[in-house]
Amino acid sequence: MNRTMITATNTLAQLQKQMDIVSNNVANIDTNGFKRKEANFTDLLFQQFNNGPGAPGAGDADRLTPNGIRQGAGAKLAISKIVMAQGSLKTTDRPLDMALTAEGQVFRVLEQTDNGSAIRYTRDGAFYLTPISQNETMLVTGNGYPVLDENDNPITINAQASNFALSETGRLTVDVPGGGTASYNLGISYVNKPQFLEQKGGNLLGLPENMADLGVEAEEILTELNGPLRNQIGIAQGRLEQSNVDLSKEMTELINLQRSYQFQSRSISMADQMMGLVNGIR
Repeated sequence: MNRTMITATNTLAQLQKQMDIVSNNVANIDTNGFKRKEANFTDLLFQQFNNGPGAPGAGDADRLTPNGIRQGAGAKLAISKIVMAQGSLKTTDRPLDMALTAEGQVFRVLEQTDNGSAIRYTRDGAFYLTPISQNETMLVTGNGYPVLDENDNPITINAQASNFALSETGRLTVDVPGGGTASYNLGISYVNKPQFLEQKGGNLLGLPENMADLGVEAEEILTELNGPLRNQIGIAQGRLEQSNVDLSKEMTELINLQRSYQFQSRSISMADQMMGLVNGIR
Protein backbone atom coordinates (compact mmCIF):
# COMPACT_ATOMS: atom_id res chain seq x y z
CA MET A 1 0.00 0.00 0.00
CA ASN A 2 1.14 3.56 -0.66
CA ARG A 3 3.12 5.00 2.27
CA THR A 4 0.95 8.11 2.29
CA MET A 5 -2.16 5.98 2.71
CA ILE A 6 -0.64 4.11 5.66
CA THR A 7 0.32 7.34 7.42
CA ALA A 8 -3.08 8.95 6.86
CA THR A 9 -5.01 5.83 7.92
CA ASN A 10 -3.05 5.51 11.16
CA THR A 11 -3.70 9.16 11.99
CA LEU A 12 -7.41 8.96 11.13
CA ALA A 13 -7.93 6.15 13.65
CA GLN A 14 -6.28 8.21 16.40
CA LEU A 15 -8.18 11.38 15.49
CA GLN A 16 -11.42 9.42 15.84
CA LYS A 17 -10.46 8.54 19.42
CA GLN A 18 -9.88 12.20 20.23
CA MET A 19 -13.24 13.07 18.66
CA ASP A 20 -14.88 10.56 20.99
CA ILE A 21 -13.22 12.22 23.98
CA VAL A 22 -14.29 15.74 22.94
CA SER A 23 -17.84 14.54 22.18
CA ASN A 24 -18.07 12.94 25.63
CA ASN A 25 -16.92 16.21 27.22
CA VAL A 26 -19.58 18.22 25.39
CA ALA A 27 -22.31 15.67 26.20
CA ASN A 28 -21.57 16.01 29.93
CA ILE A 29 -21.41 19.79 30.12
CA ASP A 30 -24.46 19.82 32.44
CA THR A 31 -23.41 16.80 34.54
CA ASN A 32 -22.70 17.68 38.18
CA GLY A 33 -19.03 17.28 39.11
CA PHE A 34 -18.01 15.94 35.69
CA LYS A 35 -14.31 16.26 34.86
CA ARG A 36 -13.26 16.69 31.26
CA LYS A 37 -10.61 14.55 29.59
CA GLU A 38 -7.73 15.91 27.58
CA ALA A 39 -5.85 14.07 24.82
CA ASN A 40 -2.20 14.48 23.84
CA PHE A 41 -0.60 13.15 20.66
CA THR A 42 2.88 11.95 19.79
CA ASP A 43 4.59 10.89 16.56
CA LEU A 44 4.88 7.23 15.62
CA LEU A 45 8.21 5.78 14.52
CA PHE A 46 9.72 7.33 11.41
CA GLN A 47 12.38 6.29 8.91
CA GLN A 48 15.17 8.47 7.59
CA PHE A 49 16.59 8.03 4.10
CA ASN A 50 20.05 9.57 3.62
CA ASN A 51 20.13 10.56 -0.04
CA GLY A 52 23.31 12.65 0.01
CA PRO A 53 26.53 11.41 -1.68
CA GLY A 54 29.19 9.76 0.43
CA ALA A 55 29.17 9.65 4.20
CA PRO A 56 26.39 11.50 6.05
CA GLY A 57 27.31 15.16 6.29
CA ALA A 58 30.01 15.02 3.65
CA GLY A 59 30.08 18.22 1.64
CA ASP A 60 27.19 19.63 3.62
CA ALA A 61 29.09 22.29 5.54
CA ASP A 62 26.78 25.04 4.29
CA ARG A 63 23.58 23.02 4.58
CA LEU A 64 20.87 24.67 6.71
CA THR A 65 18.51 21.68 6.94
CA PRO A 66 19.11 18.09 8.13
CA ASN A 67 20.45 15.69 5.53
CA GLY A 68 18.11 12.99 4.26
CA ILE A 69 14.37 12.51 4.04
CA ARG A 70 12.23 11.56 7.01
CA GLN A 71 9.09 9.53 6.44
CA GLY A 72 6.76 9.12 9.38
CA ALA A 73 4.02 6.60 10.05
CA GLY A 74 1.43 9.00 11.44
CA ALA A 75 0.40 10.20 14.90
CA LYS A 76 -0.68 8.30 18.00
CA LEU A 77 -2.87 9.23 20.96
CA ALA A 78 -0.19 9.15 23.65
CA ILE A 79 -2.31 9.83 26.74
CA SER A 80 -5.80 10.92 27.66
CA LYS A 81 -6.00 12.16 31.22
CA ILE A 82 -8.74 13.54 33.43
CA VAL A 83 -8.44 17.24 34.23
CA MET A 84 -9.34 17.74 37.91
CA ALA A 85 -9.74 21.53 37.70
CA GLN A 86 -12.47 22.96 39.92
CA GLY A 87 -15.86 23.63 38.35
CA SER A 88 -18.15 26.51 39.26
CA LEU A 89 -20.50 26.12 42.24
CA LYS A 90 -24.29 26.39 42.11
CA THR A 91 -26.31 27.17 45.24
CA THR A 92 -29.29 24.85 45.79
CA ASP A 93 -29.94 25.25 49.57
CA ARG A 94 -30.76 21.54 49.67
CA PRO A 95 -29.26 19.86 52.79
CA LEU A 96 -28.13 16.73 50.95
CA ASP A 97 -26.38 18.65 48.15
CA MET A 98 -22.66 18.75 48.91
CA ALA A 99 -19.91 20.29 46.79
CA LEU A 100 -16.21 19.59 47.22
CA THR A 101 -14.42 22.93 47.10
CA ALA A 102 -10.86 21.58 47.14
CA GLU A 103 -9.38 20.53 43.81
CA GLY A 104 -8.53 16.86 43.41
CA GLN A 105 -10.81 15.52 46.15
CA VAL A 106 -13.52 12.88 45.45
CA PHE A 107 -16.31 11.08 47.29
CA ARG A 108 -16.05 7.32 47.69
CA VAL A 109 -19.11 5.29 46.63
CA LEU A 110 -19.84 1.60 46.14
CA GLU A 111 -20.80 0.14 42.77
CA GLN A 112 -22.07 -3.37 42.15
CA THR A 113 -20.13 -5.00 39.30
CA ASP A 114 -20.18 -8.37 37.56
CA ASN A 115 -17.41 -9.53 39.90
CA GLY A 116 -19.03 -8.28 43.11
CA SER A 117 -18.59 -4.71 44.28
CA ALA A 118 -15.93 -2.07 43.78
CA ILE A 119 -15.14 1.33 45.27
CA ARG A 120 -15.62 4.16 42.80
CA TYR A 121 -15.02 7.90 43.03
CA THR A 122 -17.12 10.89 42.06
CA ARG A 123 -17.33 14.67 42.45
CA ASP A 124 -21.12 14.62 42.14
CA GLY A 125 -22.44 15.51 45.60
CA ALA A 126 -26.19 15.36 44.83
CA PHE A 127 -27.11 12.76 47.46
CA TYR A 128 -30.45 11.23 48.42
CA LEU A 129 -31.93 8.92 51.04
CA THR A 130 -33.34 5.55 50.02
CA PRO A 131 -35.19 3.25 52.46
CA ILE A 132 -33.56 -0.10 53.26
CA SER A 133 -35.89 -1.08 56.12
CA GLN A 134 -38.79 0.34 58.09
CA ASN A 135 -36.50 2.33 60.38
CA GLU A 136 -33.38 2.91 58.28
CA THR A 137 -32.41 4.76 55.14
CA MET A 138 -29.17 4.79 53.17
CA LEU A 139 -27.31 7.77 51.74
CA VAL A 140 -26.92 7.22 47.99
CA THR A 141 -25.98 9.09 44.82
CA GLY A 142 -28.48 10.09 42.15
CA ASN A 143 -27.84 6.73 40.42
CA GLY A 144 -28.43 4.77 43.63
CA TYR A 145 -24.79 4.00 44.53
CA PRO A 146 -24.24 3.86 48.32
CA VAL A 147 -22.09 6.67 49.71
CA LEU A 148 -19.27 5.33 51.89
CA ASP A 149 -17.94 6.63 55.21
CA GLU A 150 -14.29 6.92 56.20
CA ASN A 151 -14.16 3.16 56.87
CA ASP A 152 -15.65 2.36 53.44
CA ASN A 153 -18.98 1.26 54.91
CA PRO A 154 -22.34 2.45 53.48
CA ILE A 155 -23.86 5.29 55.49
CA THR A 156 -27.19 4.25 57.07
CA ILE A 157 -29.33 6.88 58.77
CA ASN A 158 -32.43 6.64 60.97
CA ALA A 159 -35.54 7.05 58.85
CA GLN A 160 -36.86 9.75 61.22
CA ALA A 161 -33.62 11.78 61.22
CA SER A 162 -33.81 15.53 60.59
CA ASN A 163 -31.68 18.70 60.56
CA PHE A 164 -28.78 17.52 58.40
CA ALA A 165 -25.66 19.58 59.15
CA LEU A 166 -22.30 19.25 57.40
CA SER A 167 -19.01 20.44 58.89
CA GLU A 168 -16.05 21.78 56.90
CA THR A 169 -14.24 18.46 57.41
CA GLY A 170 -17.00 16.36 55.86
CA ARG A 171 -18.73 15.27 59.08
CA LEU A 172 -22.49 14.85 58.60
CA THR A 173 -24.56 15.28 61.80
CA VAL A 174 -28.30 14.58 62.07
CA ASP A 175 -30.90 14.75 64.83
CA VAL A 176 -32.47 11.39 65.66
CA PRO A 177 -35.67 10.60 67.58
CA GLY A 178 -35.29 10.84 71.35
CA GLY A 179 -33.30 14.07 71.34
CA GLY A 180 -29.94 12.59 70.35
CA THR A 181 -27.66 13.09 67.36
CA ALA A 182 -25.73 10.80 65.03
CA SER A 183 -22.57 11.66 63.08
CA TYR A 184 -20.95 10.20 60.00
CA ASN A 185 -17.61 11.05 58.39
CA LEU A 186 -18.00 11.01 54.61
CA GLY A 187 -15.42 8.92 52.77
CA ILE A 188 -13.28 11.38 50.79
CA SER A 189 -10.01 10.74 48.95
CA TYR A 190 -7.43 12.93 47.25
CA VAL A 191 -6.30 12.10 43.72
CA ASN A 192 -2.50 12.20 43.43
CA LYS A 193 -2.22 10.92 39.85
CA PRO A 194 -5.40 11.58 37.85
CA GLN A 195 -3.80 10.21 34.66
CA PHE A 196 -4.30 6.68 36.03
CA LEU A 197 -8.03 7.04 36.76
CA GLU A 198 -10.56 5.68 34.29
CA GLN A 199 -14.11 6.82 33.59
CA LYS A 200 -16.38 3.91 34.58
CA GLY A 201 -19.70 5.35 33.42
CA GLY A 202 -22.47 6.85 35.54
CA ASN A 203 -20.22 9.85 36.35
CA LEU A 204 -17.89 7.53 38.29
CA LEU A 205 -14.12 7.24 38.25
CA GLY A 206 -12.19 4.10 39.12
CA LEU A 207 -8.77 2.54 39.35
CA PRO A 208 -7.43 0.70 36.28
CA GLU A 209 -7.73 -3.08 36.34
CA ASN A 210 -4.17 -3.56 35.06
CA MET A 211 -2.34 -1.63 37.77
CA ALA A 212 0.25 -4.39 38.06
CA ASP A 213 1.17 -3.91 34.39
CA LEU A 214 1.36 -0.15 34.88
CA GLY A 215 3.76 -0.52 37.79
CA VAL A 216 1.72 1.63 40.16
CA GLU A 217 -0.04 0.97 43.47
CA ALA A 218 -3.47 2.23 44.51
CA GLU A 219 -1.87 4.22 47.37
CA GLU A 220 0.18 6.15 44.83
CA ILE A 221 -2.91 7.16 42.86
CA LEU A 222 -5.23 8.03 45.75
CA THR A 223 -4.86 9.07 49.37
CA GLU A 224 -7.74 8.53 51.80
CA LEU A 225 -8.35 11.67 53.84
CA ASN A 226 -8.87 10.09 57.25
CA GLY A 227 -7.71 11.09 60.71
CA PRO A 228 -5.60 14.28 60.77
CA LEU A 229 -5.80 14.50 56.95
CA ARG A 230 -9.50 15.37 57.22
CA ASN A 231 -8.48 18.94 58.00
CA GLN A 232 -7.50 19.23 54.32
CA ILE A 233 -11.08 18.56 53.16
CA GLY A 234 -12.97 21.42 51.53
CA ILE A 235 -16.74 20.93 51.31
CA ALA A 236 -19.86 23.09 51.24
CA GLN A 237 -23.46 22.14 52.04
CA GLY A 238 -26.41 23.24 49.93
CA ARG A 239 -24.26 23.67 46.82
CA LEU A 240 -23.33 21.57 43.77
CA GLU A 241 -20.23 21.66 41.61
CA GLN A 242 -20.84 22.05 37.89
CA SER A 243 -18.72 20.35 35.22
CA ASN A 244 -15.39 21.95 34.30
CA VAL A 245 -16.11 21.66 30.56
CA ASP A 246 -15.57 24.92 28.64
CA LEU A 247 -17.95 24.68 25.67
CA SER A 248 -16.14 27.30 23.58
CA LYS A 249 -12.83 25.51 24.03
CA GLU A 250 -14.33 22.12 23.21
CA MET A 251 -16.04 23.44 20.05
CA THR A 252 -12.78 25.04 18.88
CA GLU A 253 -11.02 21.72 19.45
CA LEU A 254 -13.76 19.91 17.56
CA ILE A 255 -13.41 22.25 14.55
CA ASN A 256 -9.63 21.72 14.49
CA LEU A 257 -10.17 17.97 14.68
CA GLN A 258 -12.63 18.08 11.80
CA ARG A 259 -10.15 19.96 9.64
CA SER A 260 -7.38 17.51 10.49
CA TYR A 261 -9.71 14.62 9.68
CA GLN A 262 -10.59 16.16 6.31
CA PHE A 263 -6.89 16.75 5.55
CA GLN A 264 -5.99 13.10 6.24
CA SER A 265 -8.97 11.89 4.18
CA ARG A 266 -7.89 14.13 1.32
CA SER A 267 -4.38 12.67 1.54
CA ILE A 268 -5.77 9.19 0.93
CA SER A 269 -7.77 10.41 -2.08
CA MET A 270 -4.72 12.17 -3.57
CA ALA A 271 -2.52 9.10 -3.05
CA ASP A 272 -5.15 6.96 -4.78
CA GLN A 273 -5.29 9.39 -7.72
CA MET A 274 -1.48 9.40 -8.03
CA MET A 275 -1.38 5.59 -8.07
CA GLY A 276 -4.07 5.63 -10.75
CA LEU A 277 -1.96 8.00 -12.88
CA VAL A 278 1.13 5.80 -12.49
CA ASN A 279 -0.79 2.66 -13.40
CA GLY A 280 -2.22 4.40 -16.43
CA ILE A 281 1.17 5.31 -17.93
CA ARG A 282 1.88 3.38 -21.14
